[in-house]
Amino acid sequence: MSTPPCPKCQSEFTYEDRAMLVCPECGHEWNANAAEEVHEVRCSNGNVLNDGDAVTVIRDLKVKGSSSVVKVGTKVKNIRVLDPEFIVDGHDIDCKIDGFGSMKLKSSVVKKN
Repeated sequence: MSTPPCPKCQSEFTYEDRAMLVCPECGHEWNANAAEEVHEVRCSNGNVLNDGDAVTVIRDLKVKGSSSVVKVGTKVKNIRVLDPEFIVDGHDIDCKIDGFGSMKLKSSVVKKN
């Protein structure tokens, strides 16, 4: 019986271990019988966000560890939507903001351009 390729790294060397499928290259394990969950991140307006999208901040955001603030209307280009296992405290977008550097944002405080 042929096993499907790994959904994370597309390796063809997956194998069965009881009810789970395992990828020896990236270590990802998944249940072959479970329906594939689709992870969608939506902005405050309900639009689906994808990697590479541009968004606008809809309210002032205090930057942790700094006295500066990301102002309303700040445009953020080339965002990266995080996988569910990397989301911490609801921060599901990774981006770089000019003047602030790399940071994570919640999708509830941005709108898609």
